[in-house]
Amino acid sequence: MEMKKETDKTKKVLISLKGLPAFAGEEEAFELTTDGEFSQKNETLTFKYLESTLTGQAMGGSLTTFDVEPDRVILRRSDSMSGDMIFNEKQKHFFLHETPFGAIVMGIDTLSITKDMNDDGGNIEIRYDIEVDNVAVSRNLFKIDIKSLPQ
Repeated sequence: MEMKKETDKTKKVLISLKGLPAFAGEEEAFELTTDGEFSQKNETLTFKYLESTLTGQAMGGSLTTFDVEPDRVILRRSDSMSGDMIFNEKQKHFFLHETPFGAIVMGIDTLSITKDMNDDGGNIEIRYDIEVDNVAVSRNLFKIDIKSLPQ
């Protein structure tokens, strides 16, 4: 019988994120490279980092956490009134998104998730549509690269 690996050791990592609209529009791409932490517990890999105002969002200083599970990826932000963003190819996910004008319900329709992860980090690529009122308003590509730093 194979034992599930459980690790509580947190590693320092370098995280590179790229958010790209898949087709041209008014939205701009963002790119962020920052230090963060990476850990594994059973089949869930977790990495987190502090947001920067460089991402073009008003979330500077909030903690962003990604939980990478076998069949989905969950993005959580502290200090945010918005709900978790859940990327799952098998199920559309709806979440509350706070704007300066009030909250709106948005949907994430995940087209594909590609993962190449191990104990030291790895790569994730997520292709997804953002929907408002069941109408796709943008197609996006999220690329994440996690590399271990000397401990």
